[in-house]
Amino acid sequence: MKQLDTKLIRQKAMDYLARREHSRRELEVKLVRKFPDSNELGSVLDALAADGLQSDRRFTGSFIRLRVQGGFGPQRIRAELRQRGICDALIIEQFAEQDVDWFAAAHALFLKKYAGMVFDDPRQRSKCIRYLQYKGYDLEHINALF
Repeated sequence: MKQLDTKLIRQKAMDYLARREHSRRELEVKLVRKFPDSNELGSVLDALAADGLQSDRRFTGSFIRLRVQGGFGPQRIRAELRQRGICDALIIEQFAEQDVDWFAAAHALFLKKYAGMVFDDPRQRSKCIRYLQYKGYDLEHINALF
């Protein structure tokens, strides 16, 4: 029975990983929902990581690239990675590896959303600032736009 559980859990985990990269925590949460009474989850996750099928480093790099393409800023991306169980050291390492120009990313988002708008009205300017903060850009990036 134990061997069968391990095999089923590993197969389901590989199904999830075939669709997209997952952090260890994300994968664990999904597997706990699917196999709530299993004691084998930890060993299966360890084996997947040892086999190179699941990697928090690979997930983090992929996630950062995906979110930057979606117009999200560094603060929001860091928060989302922490929610997915990624440690701060790995987040810092992967941010350095990605080498994103956050000012250019903020500028591209600004142009996409607010191209041709004049910000004479303080309410309109505040709305734009709140939107950029919501997307994860800090005031340094936002102030450089105005």
